[in-house]
Amino acid sequence: MRSLAHIICSLLLLCGVSHAQRKTAIFMADGFDFPVGKPDGEGYYKARGYTPNGHLGEDWNGRGGGDTDLGAPVYSTAHGLVLFAKNYYHGWGNVVIIRHAYQEGGQTKFVDSLYGHLDQIHVRYGQHVKRGQQVGTIGTGGGLYPAHLHFEMRKDIRVGMARHAFPKDDSVYWSGTDFINARRKLAPSAATVLAPIDTFSAATGKAETISPEGGFVLPTPKPSSPSAPGSTVPGRYDDLRKMLEEQKKSK
Repeated sequence: MRSLAHIICSLLLLCGVSHAQRKTAIFMADGFDFPVGKPDGEGYYKARGYTPNGHLGEDWNGRGGGDTDLGAPVYSTAHGLVLFAKNYYHGWGNVVIIRHAYQEGGQTKFVDSLYGHLDQIHVRYGQHVKRGQQVGTIGTGGGLYPAHLHFEMRKDIRVGMARHAFPKDDSVYWSGTDFINARRKLAPSAATVLAPIDTFSAATGKAETISPEGGFVLPTPKPSSPSAPGSTVPGRYDDLRKMLEEQKKSK
């Protein structure tokens, strides 16, 4: 029989708990748009929706039918940070997962968006993206399906690609359409916030291993303080981009 300590350790690993969990600055979302036909999903329809304990995302198809949307652009639903971008095979094909931060009810909340079955990936792990920025193109999951986008919104940011390890219900997932419609326009905010980035593995998307792969991630900044010049986290997307470029040049 396994010891209690061993069982607890296994549960912590399953949940992606890391004693050295890193955080990095990302921009707060100023609103959420649909991932195809930006910003309102024009030219697309939801062929299959989110169902608790069933289909855990939404399938978006072009109105032309068949594979007429193959290669069409897929966009980030909001400002965020790419935490997974690779071919996961297993019926998924190319997948991108982006972490977003938003303000609601006076609290900062986090949500992950997933874009599956992509034909091409246009972003990399550790890349900051803007709302409406292209992250890939619609694909067929490696020829397994008619062309469409599989889109998910996750409340639980530990899931990654380990869906089997988490409840398949509203405690973990949002209805993507409902989430977006309720947050199309958020109060304009230029602020950044520190977001956890090691809640699942960037290499496999599973919670068992914490081993981020290549891709530039902004180092954890010092807390803002009026008495500490230069410690302020940049307040606009362009400021963050410039900081990244300057740090890259200084290496």
